[in-house]
Amino acid sequence: MKKEKQSIEDIKIKLNELKGIPIKLEINRGRRKIDKFDAVITDLYPSVFTVIANEENINKNKTFSYLDVLCGDVKILDA
Repeated sequence: MKKEKQSIEDIKIKLNELKGIPIKLEINRGRRKIDKFDAVITDLYPSVFTVIANEENINKNKTFSYLDVLCGDVKILDA
């Protein structure tokens, strides 16, 4: 099945709609390391966005680029 084409602008619009709403993120760290945690998108900047994790064992503030979402390293599971 083909994956629908997305642009960075589409990702920015989607993330802007989800700002402030609790979501679940899946982060691919490489070498079969995948982190899943609950988070809230706090700020959107021209090339990155920030989230606050709701888990105790994970660093609270995280920053990801829109390219991370575009290439699939960061996935939004519940939106």
